[in-house]
Amino acid sequence: MRNRRRFLLSTAAAGCLLALSWASPPPVLADTFPSRPIRFVVPFGPGSGTDTSARYFARKLQDLTGQAVVVENKPGGNGFIAVNNVLSAPADGYTVFIGSNSTLAVNAALFRKLPYDPLADFAPLTMMMRSPAMLAVSPKAPYTDLKGLIAYARANPGKVNFGAGSAGYQLMGELLNDAAKIQTVHVPFKGASEAITAVASDTVDFTFAEVTAVQELARDGRVKTLAVASDKRVSTSPDVPTATEAGVPGFEAYTWVGAMVNARTPKAETDRLAELFSTISRMDETRAFYERLGATPMTGGPAQMHEFQKNDIALWKRIVQKAGVPRQ
Repeated sequence: MRNRRRFLLSTAAAGCLLALSWASPPPVLADTFPSRPIRFVVPFGPGSGTDTSARYFARKLQDLTGQAVVVENKPGGNGFIAVNNVLSAPADGYTVFIGSNSTLAVNAALFRKLPYDPLADFAPLTMMMRSPAMLAVSPKAPYTDLKGLIAYARANPGKVNFGAGSAGYQLMGELLNDAAKIQTVHVPFKGASEAITAVASDTVDFTFAEVTAVQELARDGRVKTLAVASDKRVSTSPDVPTATEAGVPGFEAYTWVGAMVNARTPKAETDRLAELFSTISRMDETRAFYERLGATPMTGGPAQMHEFQKNDIALWKRIVQKAGVPRQ
């Protein structure tokens, strides 16, 4: 009798639990990141190398996640406007900074009181690409190769000038001064296109600019390219020698683009974004896309990007100090 009572009680209890389970709503599953649109903030205008990379990665990230990715251009103020926009947004992984060597390395060398710390305020996701700088001169120049330019500069110290469309290109000119033991004078311009135009019109003697900005003008005969500051020739301009081949061993200078989030972003979201960005970087389609631009995709993750960035900052700080470039 006692066993029968226990059986009836347990059966009743099970029935109550079953009824409760039918009456209760199913448990709410946590959202999978990303579960809403992502914003890419770019510190330069449309058409820049950084913007081109941002828009390519935005399309691929949208394909991988099914979430919209919006690219917002916030140029000006040495990149401070875009940086502030990212660092003041919620640190939830939905705002990504698509930065470059100028905002993430060169500024740290040029500004005494930078309103942000490129290393401490950001968590790196991955390097996206790097593009070697090309050295361009006027077709009217009295030299036809890099050795000739260096010889001319040594014979005319302080009389040869170079145009620079950004602080990054300015430091590339100073890096050449250091490597070739010459003295040339920096002439600032508002952008790389203005500096190249000045070279084409023989207003300044030479300039550094990214491959895509130079090679079309070179093909049209409006400028001459003396060297590419890379460890190997670029496929889109195979006739242009590397700086090492042209007479300055080991001279390399790159523009680069990388993705960052606010350093306060939770680790889970940061790791997921880093995984997605790295997946895009390793795609064959990505390599083909950048090769058409004379650039190279970078496939390292957060640790590699942090080390690369730290070394780049140290390089430009050394050049600023050695060249006596005034810090702002």
